[in-house]
Amino acid sequence: MIAVSTFRDTAPVSYVDQPHFLNGACLLETELTPLVLLREMLEIERKMGRNRALVPQKGPRVLDLDLLLYGDLILHEHGLTLPHPAMHERLFVLEPLAEIAPEWVHPALHRTIAELRDALA
Repeated sequence: MIAVSTFRDTAPVSYVDQPHFLNGACLLETELTPLVLLREMLEIERKMGRNRALVPQKGPRVLDLDLLLYGDLILHEHGLTLPHPAMHERLFVLEPLAEIAPEWVHPALHRTIAELRDALA
């Protein structure tokens, strides 16, 4: 683990009839490929009690791990798009990410994480 942001209490978006979320971001170094890393993240969710089949999309969940970026990789594969296709539209994603990687450049939008955050704030 290279860096971990502070956690933020955040109101839900879209499906609003649910409790608040705790959002944060981490920066890590790995030798896993993006798809293997995503599979490992989904396995962590499962072990923590998340069953995606039982909850509406964007509904209440125990844990929701998203792979946002993988270096400067742009990837469109079944089950994984990098960078995360909606990260630049979500302040609850950009605020913690900007705390630990403000100068990181979004590989498709060519703007820093801090610039993307500031555009939404």
